[in-house]
Amino acid sequence: MSPESRTGQIDPAVFESYLTKTRWFGGKGRPFAVSDVRRIGEVPGRLDDGPHVLIVLVEVTYDDVAQDAVDKVELYQVPLVLYRDPEARLDHAFLGWWEDADLGWVHAYDALHDREAMACWLRSFGASGEQPITSAEGLTFHRIQGYDLDQTAHSTLFTGEQSNSSVAFGDDSLMKVFRKVTPGVNPDILVHEVLTRAGSEHVAALYGWLDINDPQTGSVLQLAMLTQFLRTATDGWDLATASVRNLFSEADLHAHEVGGDFAGESTRLGESLREVHEALREHFPTERRSRDAARQLAEEMSRRLDAALAVVPELAEHADALRATYAKVADLSALEVQQIHGDLHLGQTLRTSLGWKIVDFEGEPAKPLAERLLPDSRWRDVAGMLRSFDYAPRVVERTHSEQDEEGSEQRAYRAEEWANRNRNHFLVAYAEGALSADERTLLDAYLADKAVYEIVYETRNRPGWVQIPLEAVARIGAS
Repeated sequence: MSPESRTGQIDPAVFESYLTKTRWFGGKGRPFAVSDVRRIGEVPGRLDDGPHVLIVLVEVTYDDVAQDAVDKVELYQVPLVLYRDPEARLDHAFLGWWEDADLGWVHAYDALHDREAMACWLRSFGASGEQPITSAEGLTFHRIQGYDLDQTAHSTLFTGEQSNSSVAFGDDSLMKVFRKVTPGVNPDILVHEVLTRAGSEHVAALYGWLDINDPQTGSVLQLAMLTQFLRTATDGWDLATASVRNLFSEADLHAHEVGGDFAGESTRLGESLREVHEALREHFPTERRSRDAARQLAEEMSRRLDAALAVVPELAEHADALRATYAKVADLSALEVQQIHGDLHLGQTLRTSLGWKIVDFEGEPAKPLAERLLPDSRWRDVAGMLRSFDYAPRVVERTHSEQDEEGSEQRAYRAEEWANRNRNHFLVAYAEGALSADERTLLDAYLADKAVYEIVYETRNRPGWVQIPLEAVARIGAS
């Protein structure tokens, strides 16, 4: 029995209403219509007396861009669980109901909120082994050998994520379901698979993933990944900001004197990133590009600055210094590129009892998938981390100043002290010493480029924070 015959025709309005209520839908606030609803398969791990679990792709078309714009159409994954009778416990995840030729009236819910549905997904991955389990429609649940899954583990849906949805299975494993789906290989799965098979200690081990070869797009669609659950891990951003708060509470001590000094963690994080980059360089293609590539990179950075100036006129006084920083890149004789993280910051790191783990290798979400798969300079990742070390103390500083203006000048000084100390420890550990002149040129340019990006982002989303990257750009001009 095909999913189409089981569910009949779903009114697109059902999904239009539901999408706007979710955290993960990226089109909130934009005029859109659901232009297609496709059922691509049924999850094969269903028990005889269990609910049917389907995977549905919802095509969204936006009305605020040109017909040929790259972001005109997006695909979103909405797994459905179907029950004959209403399930009051799932009212918050209810999509709609309709009459089915085989099941009668069915009530449809977002499957990730239902433990019965998630148990069906877990059974579809199988307990162990690398032999994939495939549904009649071609949904394939891949596994990596070496870890036996606990098939009895209960699921818990995480509520804090925005772009994807994650479900923990007990303390055993964690499944990330990609809500926005792009045809092609997902770099998060690709990198995790390579690093897991290489035995890297700095990522959560990949246990499996779900995909389907989609005839409509002519490409693979990667829908979910199952990894080791780092249950006791602490978010790197949370650890860093806790260190800053500790520093601010000790008014008469310097950053290296307080008990919450973060420099040791910054050092270990720098070492971890270096080892990850080395592993990526070993297992993915690398390239030494010509002077033309360096010139092209400088031009791309300048174009992003031009676009930012149209949004943030205050940038104009720093434009010459920024262009001079980019111009040095254009003079480089070569540019070395490799597989990188692509969107690295403290929030993409986890501290475990065994050391630092780096997560979310999807790359910068705003970039097309094809671009995120391309090799890039490792200094982009380094710059992202250094900017994050700059953000952490200044966000805490502003929070304190909103509550108590007294002492704001001293907190600003101490924030700068914390940022400098941790940036230096991280960079020295990563580079294993001093940078060459060419490495310094690239890093400076990536730092400037990242700060310009942050200025535009903060202007549009968090105007109260825009001074953080503006001050960073001003320091570039001063130097």
